[in-house]
Amino acid sequence: MTEAHRIVFLDRDSLIANVRKPSFAHEWTDYPATRAADTVQRLRDARATIAISNKVALSADHMAQLPDLKMIAMAATGTNMIDVAAAVQRGIVVSNIRNYAVHTLPEHTFALILALRRQLVAYRADIEAGLWEKSQNFCLFGHPVTDLAGSRLGLYGYGALGQATARIARAFGMEVIVHTRSPLPDAAADGVREASFDEVLETSDVISLHLPLNDKTRNMISAKELIRMKRTALLINTARGGLVDETALADALRAGVIGGAGFDVLTREPPPEDNVLLKLRLPNFLLTPHSAWASTQAMQTLADQLIDNIEAWAAGTPRNVVS
Repeated sequence: MTEAHRIVFLDRDSLIANVRKPSFAHEWTDYPATRAADTVQRLRDARATIAISNKVALSADHMAQLPDLKMIAMAATGTNMIDVAAAVQRGIVVSNIRNYAVHTLPEHTFALILALRRQLVAYRADIEAGLWEKSQNFCLFGHPVTDLAGSRLGLYGYGALGQATARIARAFGMEVIVHTRSPLPDAAADGVREASFDEVLETSDVISLHLPLNDKTRNMISAKELIRMKRTALLINTARGGLVDETALADALRAGVIGGAGFDVLTREPPPEDNVLLKLRLPNFLLTPHSAWASTQAMQTLADQLIDNIEAWAAGTPRNVVS
């Protein structure tokens, strides 16, 4: 008789969804959250063969202390919290979640873009200050509102999320240009044009980031890139906080180097109280708490795919394997 797998979900409260139990024999333990100091102990005490993690890190040192561990099932797309090379070396399969946020994240991206282009924060502040009732006209002016139609969206990254964002942009009448390492043979059919890194940076009215965080992309937008953007341009980041130098961005916004920015991610999450963007209070900057991915529908899709990945691995046909 095959021994039951022992599954530990290290940060169950990071996923608000119905997580069905796998169809094979197993023991299941979950924790609302797990501190770094408790990770090894919790997995070792359960003799876990499968660890589920959203944002709990698993390093090479952790894995060396977990001889029973056979699979790491990510409850997320990003795997920067996992030492994947160490896992591969030890024969531990790492699977992640893919293409679950193709509606929620692009919609959030455009919520940020529209709020900034339509000056919603600035005009709300004016209304709260009582300026509308004092106006000599039927409306308030003072903050330039610009249409999306006819403007240029530049995308860094053109995976499923970048493509979905491009489709929304085209529906708004925007021109879309893309810089990505992968060739785009069907770009013309999508109404999208490939462009160099420099062209996206220097000519876009809105730049949106849709890239993973790694050694090549970390701080890809820093002070020297920001100064080359159009002074009216918006920078949108719903991908990973480490893609942008946060101090340089805050300085650029205060100095009027760019038109504005909308972020859903920070370099450290949850952020420390002294994070420079957390403290920024400007009408042309919007920060949301890493919620772009978290629609009700998207979280349920993620939960279902998480268990699909685990069941596929247990059946000997692993899927969504990261290597």
